[in-house]
Amino acid sequence: MESSGGSEKKKLKRREIVEKKKAIDQLIKAASAQIDHLASFPSYRIFNGNGLCLRLESGRGDKLSHSLKQYIKNLLKANMEGPYGSEWAAEEKVKRRETVAPEARYIFIYWNANGIMEDTAPTPLLGFLHFRFTLEEEIPVLYLYELQLDSSVQGKGLGKFLMQLIEFIARENRMGAVVLTVQKSNSSAMKFYISKLRYVVSSISPSRVDPLVGVEKNYEILCKTFDDEAKSVLEVYSFLCRCYYLVIYILMNS
Repeated sequence: MESSGGSEKKKLKRREIVEKKKAIDQLIKAASAQIDHLASFPSYRIFNGNGLCLRLESGRGDKLSHSLKQYIKNLLKANMEGPYGSEWAAEEKVKRRETVAPEARYIFIYWNANGIMEDTAPTPLLGFLHFRFTLEEEIPVLYLYELQLDSSVQGKGLGKFLMQLIEFIARENRMGAVVLTVQKSNSSAMKFYISKLRYVVSSISPSRVDPLVGVEKNYEILCKTFDDEAKSVLEVYSFLCRCYYLVIYILMNS
């Protein structure tokens, strides 16, 4: 028969788990409820450098105009049809749904009309970030769905600038990590995130969870964690999954 002390400890533990879950849910709701995620970082509203004069504006998926939806669709096709190859037709449908989701948050990059303008100036809208605040294996994270830039502004330091902003937004809202997905075939993106920004292949990426299946997957999940808890939880999850798949593999081949 279980002692009253042991029973009380279990109740306390359950209460702590429930309270922690509620706190994380509130954290994500509060982050998502913000109207302008640039408000806390006024210096990031403008990008000036390498011949670019740009301004940034916030947005959300359920408030997009028809022209913005069309622009997102066209830029995604221009940038991602190559890396996805034959899978693009199916993936494009998925991205269309993701684009207008109520939880989708955006930062749009525009040519700054108040800056230096020339007759050969780029089109007004030059890229966007699509991100969400969500839960990844019990850790609150900022999940970056898209970082898409027009070819005319690539390779000029803008991508690094935007990723610094994303990390600031994540930390400001007490997220444990920034998480994103990259196609393996997109070698320039993989190099950008891993070599330049020091992101790592996440412990929940298919190649880390189950190497036997991960080899067949065409993408990797990358992350940058901001605290020990986020890192340890993700690593524990990965270890348990690897053990599970190892047992399954042994049973299937015994």
